[in-house]
Amino acid sequence: MKPYVLIAEDEKAVSELLLYNLRKEDYDVGIAGDGEETLIMIDERAPDLLLLDWMLPKVSGIEICRRVRTTGANPNLPIIMLTARGEESDRIRGLDTGADDYVTKPFSTTELMARVRAVLRRIRPGLKEDRITVGDIEIDRVAHRVTRKGDDIHLGPTEFRLLDYFMQHPGRVFSREQLLDTVWGSDVYVEARTVDVHVGRLRKALRNGGGDDPIRTVRSAGYALRED
Repeated sequence: MKPYVLIAEDEKAVSELLLYNLRKEDYDVGIAGDGEETLIMIDERAPDLLLLDWMLPKVSGIEICRRVRTTGANPNLPIIMLTARGEESDRIRGLDTGADDYVTKPFSTTELMARVRAVLRRIRPGLKEDRITVGDIEIDRVAHRVTRKGDDIHLGPTEFRLLDYFMQHPGRVFSREQLLDTVWGSDVYVEARTVDVHVGRLRKALRNGGGDDPIRTVRSAGYALRED
């Protein structure tokens, strides 16, 4: 089953950004716009992870965190707190109240998705071995390792993220702009031609043993990972 992530966030733009990125990573997602709705939704269906805004209306995120840990039916519910409160005392308070992680706004969506995966790996045994295989390529997110036909492939961090995203969606064509937004993040300015450079490096690394090119260029559209 897909991990179920509940977003508790009253800023519509933020919740829509989170919804878009979580669905791209194949999570089941719910949204609550205030604290009362969050508590109701948790009772109706326990999420695998709660993305919790500190400054929710009606019931604050810090109070929700306290209630979940002390009186809730799911006291071990993983919680990542999202907040504009970046002072050390606020971070300590959030973590001491029971948050598993603490992310300050504005945040990088790429980093936040990595934190989501990390928390879920710690909590759900089925996600501890987080591997994807497409054709003869295997990526191990936990060990940060890539192999092709059993041989190690050495990639830089950007090429690793790029391959990771391609392997989550084999056969799907992504434009340069889509790849920039997802792999680099919408808060980072990078020219579109930078994608071509990193795709070229990824291709070279994957073909180091003389294999076929696993990345398909679609004229005027973008790039895709071959499904076979």
